[in-house]
Amino acid sequence: MDWLSENAWTVWLGLTVALGAAEMLSLDFVLVMLAVGAGGGLVVALAGGPVVLQVVIAAITAVGMLALVRPPVLRHLKSGPELSLGHGKLVGSRGTVTVAVTGLTAGRVRLGGEEWSAAPYDEHLTIAAGETVEVFEIRGATAYVHPVPTLEA
Repeated sequence: MDWLSENAWTVWLGLTVALGAAEMLSLDFVLVMLAVGAGGGLVVALAGGPVVLQVVIAAITAVGMLALVRPPVLRHLKSGPELSLGHGKLVGSRGTVTVAVTGLTAGRVRLGGEEWSAAPYDEHLTIAAGETVEVFEIRGATAYVHPVPTLEA
């Protein structure tokens, strides 16, 4: 037991490196959390702490990492930016009417630098040229729009 007390740091170092290397194969962030726990045991061993304290600190550190650090890391890695692809990215955007939009005839709106055919989302509305509209829906190549109320001073 005397050898272990004096050279425990080498065991902790080996365990830290082995767990860190094994994490590279699994990539599920369990082994790296255990490696950090082993690192905690290594620090206590280098400070000259007893083996029992090294094991306790390593266990507390590993459990703490698994409980407190791993979940937010996984949540961050699994969530990505919301990507709107295709025509769906125009929903919610604003544009300008270039040709009047009515329920009877399709008009035209400028959205994101492109001209689109447009129809009113509410078929009873007429939207004059020059008004600002918001895209509520895209069906095929037609943007269904609704006028944006203007604030009067």
